[in-house]
Amino acid sequence: MDDSDPFATAHVTPTTDRPLLGLTILVVEDSRYACEAMRLLCLRSGARIRRADNLKSARRHLRAYRPSCLIVDMGLPDGSGADLIAELAVSVPRVPVILGISGDDQGEELALAAGADGFLAKPVHSLAAFQNAVLSRMPTDRHYPPLVSISDEMVEPDRVAYHDDMAHAATVMTDEADDKMLDYVAQFVRGVAHSVKDTALVDAAERLARSRARGAPVTSDAARLAGLVQQRLQDRKAI
Repeated sequence: MDDSDPFATAHVTPTTDRPLLGLTILVVEDSRYACEAMRLLCLRSGARIRRADNLKSARRHLRAYRPSCLIVDMGLPDGSGADLIAELAVSVPRVPVILGISGDDQGEELALAAGADGFLAKPVHSLAAFQNAVLSRMPTDRHYPPLVSISDEMVEPDRVAYHDDMAHAATVMTDEADDKMLDYVAQFVRGVAHSVKDTALVDAAERLARSRARGAPVTSDAARLAGLVQQRLQDRKAI
């Protein structure tokens, strides 16, 4: 358990059906949908979850306590999750387990290069995969019951959280959005849309990202993505 957490409770012993009991996991994630998935995974596993939606908030959390595990999204509104991973990978005392998470193909390489212990590819809905990612990287002096080989449980976040993510994208994707914000919106929308298998939205986000990478005009691609986001806000049946 995290002894430096001022809210820590009495020692508890992990069980086979709650193997993360006693652990505190700080999830740094700007997607409400991804955060809801993490909340359900922590709940099923016995872990307590704390959440931050940007780097500034995460650093504020970390000044107050040291979690047992840190899960950091690689693309955040105020910077790269790799920067936070690099800071904490060399901090003393070190967070026992640091994991990167992303829906981008380059996310794993970026996280591991920054010093992460492992990586989770979005969407993360598998209970067994989540538990194994945390427990397999815990220090050897910490003892936890072995994971029981059972049929894997999958979590399904509430789609209202996806609607919240679309509202967030619409808020930041304005006519005044600069290049940095367009890059952020493209990766954010792609990751969220990929999690719910919204292929049209994934394609639109990827087109915007490719245009930005080539230095090509992005007005039409940005408008198309913004239009699809508005469609999903107007008709919840689409999600």
